[in-house]
Amino acid sequence: MRVLHLDQNHPLIIEQFSELGFQNEEDYTSSKEEVLQKIHLYDGLIIRSRFSLDQDFLEKATRLKFIGRLGAGLENIDTEYARSNDVFLAAAPEGNRNAVGEHTLGMLLSLFNKLQKADKEVRSGTWDREGNRGVELDGKTVGIIGYGNMGKAFAKKLRGFDVEVICYDIMGGVGNDDCRQVGILELQQRSDIISLHVPQTPDTIGMIHSGFIHKFHKPFWLLNTARGKCVITEDLVEALKSGKILGAGLDVLEYEKSSFEDMFTNRQIPAPFTHLIAAENVVLTPHVAGWTVESKIKLAQTVVDKIKEKFC
Repeated sequence: MRVLHLDQNHPLIIEQFSELGFQNEEDYTSSKEEVLQKIHLYDGLIIRSRFSLDQDFLEKATRLKFIGRLGAGLENIDTEYARSNDVFLAAAPEGNRNAVGEHTLGMLLSLFNKLQKADKEVRSGTWDREGNRGVELDGKTVGIIGYGNMGKAFAKKLRGFDVEVICYDIMGGVGNDDCRQVGILELQQRSDIISLHVPQTPDTIGMIHSGFIHKFHKPFWLLNTARGKCVITEDLVEALKSGKILGAGLDVLEYEKSSFEDMFTNRQIPAPFTHLIAAENVVLTPHVAGWTVESKIKLAQTVVDKIKEKFC
């Protein structure tokens, strides 16, 4: 099979495809319009998020048998059209779930112990012990929204803490030994911490809004390592200002480009973001929760294994 690689990934994916007899071609710079001119020549596509694979694109990919996406979500692909044309979709949430679980826990502990604030102050010569008194995780209730690969990985990382872990998911029966599944009302009643681990869908875009936030019985901490558009940033900032949300760890932002490679398409910084970057109770990272040395290997291997199982 002839495979077009549109994003650079770990070299093992090309090496192992070659061993399977696939013909690999790499194009990391052409525009979407330029790729459209030749997409009919390929049986397979390997992509991260460089551009969307919409129906118009897929209609021109007349030989296409599979799409491998080295990441967890498939929101940049018209999955309904692809599947209706028997295109096999191979995402790789198994490849970076451990990385996401560790990163989420790291953000939470950083928030609770004011690590960024304390580090900045000590570097500038300020020694403020009382102002950097932390909060302990033990005894808290952690609520996870979305209990798939990423949610389960985060719950697993919490095993060593004396916490109660509960989850809400639109799918029933997803709870396990690490987490008890509950309804949305119990989640909002009991949670001290909320961690998002949902895919981006029409139902999850904007799901964290002012109405949803104010249904929580207690002020809570918010973690988002899922998708930025799941949180309405303006409403988050208002909740941070009022104290309804005690702090936030955000690896993803509403303002990201769909390729996840940059922010602010028009380069104008939105007003709510100016609050986030100045806030001492907010930790920000550039969509890297799933990006580790190890996950780069595991993502590539997961995609290879799924395609090999399907076609070889």
